[in-house]
Amino acid sequence: MNTRRDFLRQLGLTAGALPFITNPQSDAAGSSNPLRKQRLVVLFSPNGTVPWDFWPEKEGADFDIKPILKPMEAYKDRMLVMHGVCDKLKGDGDRHMRGMGCLLTGAELFPGNVQGGSDTPAGWASGISIDQELKNVLQANPATRTRFGSLEFGVMVPDRADTWTRMSYLGPNKPVAPIDNPYQMFKKLYGQMEDREHIASVLDSVQADLKKLSSVIGKQDRALLEEHTEFVRAMEQQLQADDSAGINHVVPQLERNVKEENDNIPKITRMQMDLLVNSFVNDFARTATFQITNSVGQPKMTWLGIKEGHHQLSHEPDKNVEAHEKLTQINTWYCEQLAYLTKRLAETPEPGGEGSLLDNTTILWGNELGQGNSHTLNNIPFVMVGNGLDFNMGRSLKFDNVPHNRLLMSIAHGFGHHVESFGRQEFCGEGPLSLT
Repeated sequence: MNTRRDFLRQLGLTAGALPFITNPQSDAAGSSNPLRKQRLVVLFSPNGTVPWDFWPEKEGADFDIKPILKPMEAYKDRMLVMHGVCDKLKGDGDRHMRGMGCLLTGAELFPGNVQGGSDTPAGWASGISIDQELKNVLQANPATRTRFGSLEFGVMVPDRADTWTRMSYLGPNKPVAPIDNPYQMFKKLYGQMEDREHIASVLDSVQADLKKLSSVIGKQDRALLEEHTEFVRAMEQQLQADDSAGINHVVPQLERNVKEENDNIPKITRMQMDLLVNSFVNDFARTATFQITNSVGQPKMTWLGIKEGHHQLSHEPDKNVEAHEKLTQINTWYCEQLAYLTKRLAETPEPGGEGSLLDNTTILWGNELGQGNSHTLNNIPFVMVGNGLDFNMGRSLKFDNVPHNRLLMSIAHGFGHHVESFGRQEFCGEGPLSLT
């Protein structure tokens, strides 16, 4: 007698669908989880900022909003602008490389053969990144475990693997590649749902075929047919039960045939951000990175009327007023993307909980440099948005040249993960930054 697995193969189902059908598993998000769903998103944009158009002059709650941060004015009370946080990591690699590879790891780059600028060549980062550290902590607890743990989104990240293109690390020498194709990300998130629809359709057809066969086969064969019929009926009932239990998540609709090319960066960014928000609604992950281009990113913001590449403009001296006006436009556009993500999170109710997704999510907007033309790793333009970590938001903070390792420690502590250091230990001695 054929086994159920053999029978399913006869239905023409792929091997990838077999485990799903033979061992149905609920994807229901946190249905029995009484704990708050704290989330972290790290948003990256490259090549530094324009300091005089970014940093508030005032400290505290009554801070001024400079041009680059204007798109976030409506969320001023949910934002922290942190001046004086610096990447103090030295060693191999140029500053673009160190800024990127050390951004979330707080650890030096290994020696390697990737040559950049006039500095020594380097390899990958020598430590785990904060997003992956938190993913591991959350996934180790059944109450906070999610389907993916973390998600790594990209927008027009170059199709190559080097230190300029990776900011997330599973551990030393273990970079994580972002998915910068929204259709590929959609398939990762919802491919199983498509398989479910396909399986339901196949079962409908099989039921009809089995009914036809019952009138033309002999008594001995009919017993086997009845067994198969009962099994198909049981599979249909399982799918229906899963649907009533809420396992069929709302699947977003993506615009079709959007090509991965420079002029589509705005559209791809919005598509990916919508997928990110939807992944949080369905509790697919609690940590995520969102990387727009890469360190030394060279997009041409043609939709802003700017023909020069971003990195090219970022090398212009301060006295080039026209270039820095364009850089302010570019960085303002990046801030608009932060504002869009913030708005989407703020307007989306927390499933099964109180408030909105933004009430339980913290976004960290960062960069690999403080300013492009000097390649400084001081005063990295860090902005934090949202209430996921219960920090005291709505302030401009001015720190005294503190290592960004301490900021990473603060994020870990905000999740209840009380690390005594993160990345290079010598930069962690004074503990996490006081943000509460």
